Amino acid sequence: MKISGLNLKNYIVFTLFLSLSLVSFAGVAFGASISVLPDVSLFVQIANFLVIIWALNILLYRPIRRILIERKEKITSLEQNVEKLSEDAAGKDEAFLSGIKDARVRGLNEKEVLLKEGAEEEKKIIEQINQKAQANLAEVREKVAKDAQNVRASLNKEIDTFANAISEKILGRAV
Repeated sequence: MKISGLNLKNYIVFTLFLSLSLVSFAGVAFGASISVLPDVSLFVQIANFLVIIWALNILLYRPIRRILIERKEKITSLEQNVEKLSEDAAGKDEAFLSGIKDARVRGLNEKEVLLKEGAEEEKKIIEQINQKAQANLAEVREKVAKDAQNVRASLNKEIDTFANAISEKILGRAV
């Protein structure tokens, strides 16, 4: 078992050595007036200390470490999800922009096609109108020509009458 990078056996040995050294040098460090002699209670206290460390490790440290590991894994997975979603969003944004660009190109192409079709249709309509106008003009010319012939024919019939009337007016007498 490891406790923050140390092996449990090494930790126990180190604690025992530290506690024994503190007990043995306590009299020297604090003056010669108080002397502490180790007895059985020292070993009981060391055993008590080790039992408390073991109990705290099982009841407190392990669950806290487990919770911290779970939290770290959850945060890591959430960060990965965020990165993945960001990449997906960037890809969708790029696809959206390329779709808009393609739609604009298609729209402009369709606009050009419709303008060409409209121009062709306009030419056809103008040509039809010109043909109708030419036909109407030809009919009107024929009608005018017929009317002119009719008027000439009627005037030719009356030409003698008009000639006599004019000569009478000029001469002032009946011819």
